Amino acid sequence: MDQKVDFPETARKLGLIEEEYHQIIGILGRKPNFTELCIYSAMWSEHCSYKNSIVWLKKLPKDSPRMLAAAGEENAGLVDIGDGYAVSFKIESHNHPSAIEPYQGAATGVGGINRDIFTMGARPIAQLNSLRFGELSNPRTQYLIKGVVKGIGDYGNAFGIPTVGGEVFFDESFTINPLVNAFSAGIVRTDSVARAIAQGKGNPVFIVGSATGKDGIHGASFASKDITEDSAKDLPAVQVGDPFQEKLLLEATLEAIQTGAIVGIQDMGAAGIICSTAEMSAKGEVGMDINLDAVPTRQEGMLPFEILLSESQERMLLVVKKGKEQQIERIFEKWDLNCVQIGEVTDTGVLRFMILGDTVAKVPAESLVLGGGAPVYHRAYEEPAYFKEYQQFHIEQVKLPKNYKKVAEHLLSHPNIASKRWVYEQYDSMVGTANQSTNEPSDAAVVAIKGTNKSIVITVDCNSRYVQAHPEEGCAIAVAEAARNIVCAGGEPLAITNCLNFGNPYNPEVYWQFVGAIKGMKKACEKFGTPVTGGNVSFYNQSSDEGPVFPTPTIGMLGLLEEPTHKMTLDFKQVGDLIYLLGESKNCIASSQYLYSCVGTKASGTPRFNLEDEFELQKVIKKLIRKGLIRSAHDVSDGGLFITLAESAMIRDLGFSIKTDGKFRKDAYLFGESQSRIVISVAKEQKEKFEKWMRGRGVNYTRLGRVIKTGYRVDGEVLISSKKAKALYNNTLGKYLEK
Repeated sequence: MDQKVDFPETARKLGLIEEEYHQIIGILGRKPNFTELCIYSAMWSEHCSYKNSIVWLKKLPKDSPRMLAAAGEENAGLVDIGDGYAVSFKIESHNHPSAIEPYQGAATGVGGINRDIFTMGARPIAQLNSLRFGELSNPRTQYLIKGVVKGIGDYGNAFGIPTVGGEVFFDESFTINPLVNAFSAGIVRTDSVARAIAQGKGNPVFIVGSATGKDGIHGASFASKDITEDSAKDLPAVQVGDPFQEKLLLEATLEAIQTGAIVGIQDMGAAGIICSTAEMSAKGEVGMDINLDAVPTRQEGMLPFEILLSESQERMLLVVKKGKEQQIERIFEKWDLNCVQIGEVTDTGVLRFMILGDTVAKVPAESLVLGGGAPVYHRAYEEPAYFKEYQQFHIEQVKLPKNYKKVAEHLLSHPNIASKRWVYEQYDSMVGTANQSTNEPSDAAVVAIKGTNKSIVITVDCNSRYVQAHPEEGCAIAVAEAARNIVCAGGEPLAITNCLNFGNPYNPEVYWQFVGAIKGMKKACEKFGTPVTGGNVSFYNQSSDEGPVFPTPTIGMLGLLEEPTHKMTLDFKQVGDLIYLLGESKNCIASSQYLYSCVGTKASGTPRFNLEDEFELQKVIKKLIRKGLIRSAHDVSDGGLFITLAESAMIRDLGFSIKTDGKFRKDAYLFGESQSRIVISVAKEQKEKFEKWMRGRGVNYTRLGRVIKTGYRVDGEVLISSKKAKALYNNTLGKYLEK
C-alpha cells in the first residue's frame, strides 16, 4: 500500500477517515473511484458496520435452546415457540430522519422494520414503538411528536399491522434529537423460514418491489453523524414510504417464499442495493455481477452511486434458483410489482457493478461487511464528570413535601406518566388481527397466535433518566422491567432485541455510557435467560448546541403466554378486593419523576435495584398467576407506588384505600421508584390461601389496603378524587397537542 497517497477531500466529505482510505487502497490494490468511495463510505459507516460498537456487542449473550438464528445473522431475530412456530422480531431506530422530516422519517422506520420481519418468511402481527422528545411545552417538540405519531399511524394503519403498545418519554435532552425506535414481531412456521444469503453460481439476482429513486441516498452516512444546523440540507437523505405498496410486497414476498424457489432474500434498508448485495454475498462466500442499468428507476440518468446507495422504500433483493425465474416473475406480476433480473451469482467473491457492460465499481464483498474487511475500533472511554455528582445525592437533602395532594396532581398530569391516549388513538390496535390483540390493560401487549392457544407477549422498556444516572445499573433495570412487565401479563420472557441510542462514540464520556449499558444488559439478560437476538446501534444522537441525548438502550422483549388462562391484567376488579405489595420498599427517591420534576433535583443515582431480588420476585408472580391466587398485577415503575395504584384503579373507575409504612419516609414510600416491586389484588375469599402460600417464599409481601368505590385514599386522607385523577391523567397530552 502506498502510504504517500494523498487523502482526497471527497473521501473526507463522504465520512471516511484517512486511515480508512488507505485501508481501501490496500484492499483494492489501487485508488478507488468515486462510486467505490461511496460504497465504502456507506458500508463502513457506523450505521452499517458497527465499527465502534461490535467489540462490546460481541460480549452479549446470544444463545438459548429456542434461538433459531444467531444475532445479526439474518434480517431479524428468530425464536422457537414450539408446535412448529417461531417468532421473528426486531427493533430499529429512525432517529436522524425523524429529526429532519418527522412524518416520513417515522413512517419509513415502520416500513423498514416490518420488511425485516416478512423477509424472514414471517407475517407481521404486531408493532410497538419507543419514542423520546424534548419538553412537551416546546413548540419544536409539539411539531415533532405530531409528525412522528401521524407518520407511524398512517403507515401502520394503511399497511394493516396493529400497533399494540409502546412508550413515550419527554426530556429536554431530546429537544434537537428525538428518538424514534420501531419494533415489529411476526409469526412463521419453522419449516418456512427464509434466509438472507446468496448461493449457487449462475443463480439469477432479482430486484422486486418499487422503482429506485434518489430519496434516501447516503441515508446510512447521514445516520452516522451529529445533527447540526445544516442537517436540513440533508433532506434528500430522508426516504419516502408507500404503505400500500408495502402491503402488496408483503403478500407477494410470502407467496414467493412458499414456492421454495428462493435461495435468499433481503430487505433493502440502509445503503440500499450495495448493502443487500454485499451482505448476502459475504454470507454465502460468493460474488455477484450486477447490471445497474437494469434496475427500474423513477428518474432518468441516475448515476451509479445513486442507484447503489438509494434507500427508496419497499424494495427487496432476491436470489432465485436458476430455472425458476418465471415462477417468481408471475407472482410479482400478479401483485403488480416490479420483478427484474439485475444480475447473477458468481463464485468470485467480488461484487462487480456494470452500466451498459462497462464496470463502474468492483469490490470484494467480504471487505464491506461486519466481520470481514470493515474496520473495528476499540474506542477510549472515561467516566464523565457528572457521574460523581450524581452519586453524591442523599435523600436527606430533600425536605418532605408539605402538600401530598399537589404531588399527586403533579405526577398524574406529568407527560412522562399521564396517559398516552392522544398518541395511541391515532394507531389502529386491531387492524389486520381479526381480534387477535386482547386490547386489555396489562403491563405488556398480548397478541394471540392464530390456530393455537398461545400468545406472544411483547414490550419495549427503558428509563433514559436511570441510564444517565448509572448506565450499567440503568440498563440492567431496563431489562428487568421488560421481564417484569411480561411476567405481570402472564408471560414467560424468552429473548430481547435492542436499540442502543447514544451520542457520538468518539466522545470518551459517551462511549463510557455505552460500555456501561452493555455490561448491565449482559448481566441482566444472563440472569433472566433472555439472549440478544440482534437489534440496532444508533450513535451520533447529539447536537453542537444540546450535546448528547440521555443514553437510551431500548429493550424490546419477547415473551410467551402458553395458555389463555394465564393472562393477567393490571386493573383492580371489584370493591373489597385486597391490595398487596410484593417486594421491598426502600427509603429511596433517586432518579424518580417526583425528585426530577416535582422537587427539581436532576442529579441523583439510580433507584435501588438488586438483580437477585428481581429474579425471585418474578418467579413468585409467575406461580401466583398460574395458581389463580391473584386478580391483578401491575409493576411499580414511573411515579412509584401511588401511580401504580392509580393506574390500576382508574380503568374500572374504582378507588383505593391504603396505609403507608412508618419505617419509610412517606414521599419515598409513595413516589419513590425502587425496583422489584409489584402491586397485586386478591379476592377477599382468597386471602388466607394467598398469605399461606406466600410464607417462606423469600419475597416480602405487605398488605396495603383494599379497593374501594371511589377516591384515592392514603392514611385516611383522600389525595385526589377518582374523577379528577382520571381527567388529569387522560387529558394532559391533548392540552398541548390539540391546538
